[in-house]
Amino acid sequence: MEEKLTVLLCEDDENLGMLLREYLQAKGYVVDLQPDGEAGLRAFQKNKYDLCIFDVMMPKKDGFTLAQEIRSTNSEIPIIFLTAKALKEDVLEGFKIGADDYITKPFSMEELIFRIEAIIRRVKGKKMKEVQYYKIGKFTFDTQKQLLIIGEKQTKLTTKESELLCLLCVHMNEILERNYALKTIWIDDNYFNARSMDVYITKLRKLLKDDPDIEIINVHGKGYKLIAPEIEA
Repeated sequence: MEEKLTVLLCEDDENLGMLLREYLQAKGYVVDLQPDGEAGLRAFQKNKYDLCIFDVMMPKKDGFTLAQEIRSTNSEIPIIFLTAKALKEDVLEGFKIGADDYITKPFSMEELIFRIEAIIRRVKGKKMKEVQYYKIGKFTFDTQKQLLIIGEKQTKLTTKESELLCLLCVHMNEILERNYALKTIWIDDNYFNARSMDVYITKLRKLLKDDPDIEIINVHGKGYKLIAPEIEA
């Protein structure tokens, strides 16, 4: 089962903060709600988070200052600003500090979730690309050159084939959820993209058939599982 992502949420409006926390929790996130920037910084120094969501106008320490201090020690963690300040210079200031997104109030909960998921896809995609080689049974998969190699045989993969095989490798011998794969690679999980992914799965099965110990199985109602004797980065 995929591990739940942990969010540091700093919002001084108690009602909005609780509403956001409950909604994000209902969507499967673990949420740590803090009432101001100083409390948020203390929490960040003690715990590990996957994403930060900061209100800009907070007491004790505003969201911009908090983000700057966090960026000085962690340049990678995604940060989303929530604010009523929609002036162009404020938005530019947010991105200059290193924001991954900037959402002006009022906003819909669905929009927030969409933006969070888009950021998480980018972050996970970047991490996948950082691993250049996977060992899949008798195959070597070069993610940078998009090559599948077995013995003297090299097969050049398309970008979609390579991205899908990357996801299967990351979830080796585990279920790769169908909707997650669709949203990560195709952005939208509509009918036509789902049919397209099925075609690519069939292509990957054919490309991997030179090693009989490897198979990609359908897990009914859930997704796919790449089964191989071993895999290592």
